[in-house]
Formats: sequence, structure tokens, C-alpha cells
Amino acid sequence: MGESKRGAGLTRQMMIDTALRLLDEVGLDGLTVRRLASELGVQSPALYWHLRNKQELLDGMADAIVLAAGMGPPRDGESWQDWLARRARAYRDSLLAHRDGARLVANAASLSPATVRMFDEELAAMVGRGFTPVLALRTITAVTRYVNGCVLQEQTERQTESPGTPADRLAGLAGLLDGGMESTLIAALRESGGSFGEDAFEHGLRALIDGTAAALDGTPRTGR
Repeated sequence: MGESKRGAGLTRQMMIDTALRLLDEVGLDGLTVRRLASELGVQSPALYWHLRNKQELLDGMADAIVLAAGMGPPRDGESWQDWLARRARAYRDSLLAHRDGARLVANAASLSPATVRMFDEELAAMVGRGFTPVLALRTITAVTRYVNGCVLQEQTERQTESPGTPADRLAGLAGLLDGGMESTLIAALRESGGSFGEDAFEHGLRALIDGTAAALDGTPRTGR
């Protein structure tokens, strides 16, 4: 009786919320349908009343992470530059909030109709501020891929970090260079504190926004 009753009480949202919690505990590679079913107190087949397959579960989890970042057009009086920066930072925070969050979202096969509709509203708002539809799409796509890439590398490095202190790793890298600790790369890493972090992320984000502003203004670009 217990299995059928608990299975009947399941909802899709309950499964996604539980799967996200499990993701933080075991990572994407450790997240299985069997493990999720055990956590929910049911047999695996009960889950398929709500989800057709594991990919649909993963897509639902990815969609929840994207929505948690907040979507929608700029606020009243908010410039598109400030909106885009706010959107990118919130998206980064949402990806970082879950173990393997960037890998999960990057591998999603589809997002929900509601998310797609909100995305279309964002693009329409950008067109209302002077963007062409193509430039609006390419801008959001570029920022999204930038954030995905930054977080994916950051989360991967956390899981595969080499032994030793940062100073030890810096010294090991310096040993590969003719200039040793005086080489340009070591000086840059030492001054910046590494390739990750808020300052590095903000630098790339600002470059994307400034480049978009130049494209929007029709500024000629050199070096092509």
C-alpha cells in the first residue's frame, strides 16, 4: 500500500526539487533515477508517470535553475546595459548555487514553454531599445555562453584542483617558463589572484557589454 500511495502523491515539481538537492550531494554523475526514487520512497517506475525519461528530469532541473536566476525585460528606468549585467550576475549565481549546475544547464535538450516565452519577451524589450532581433538574440546568446563557460570551468577546477597551496601551484607553473617567477604569465596571475573570481568575471562581462554597445551604435570594427 505504501508504495502505490506515495507514488500517487508524487508531483513533477517534487521530483525536480528532490533531484536538485541530490545533485548537490552526489553530483551529476551520481544522480540516477534509482537513487531519486529511493530518496522519494518509491520504486523507479513510479517516476515515469510524471517524466518520460531521465533527460526530461534533467531538463526540468535545468529549467528550474534558469528560472531561479530571474527572467524578464529591464525594469522601468533601467538601461539595457545595467539589465544585461544584472541578468548575467544572477544567472552566474544560480549556476554556482548547485554542484555541476553549469554542466547540467549546458547539456539541457529543451526548456519549458514558459521559459521560452519569457526569453521572447526579453528579446522584444531589447528590440524596443534599438536592437535588431538578430543582435538581441546574439547578445543574449553570447552572454549566456560566457556565463556557462566561466562557471563550468570554475566548478570543474574546484573538483579537480591540484594538490598543494596556490603558491606551490604558481611555482610549478613558473618552472615551465623561461622567465620563471618573473614571466609575464606569473606576474599576471599573481596580480589578479587567478583566472577566476569576481574581478575576472566582471572584466569579461564588461567587454561583452561594451562590444554590444559598439555594435548597436554601428561603430566600425577593425582587425577583421
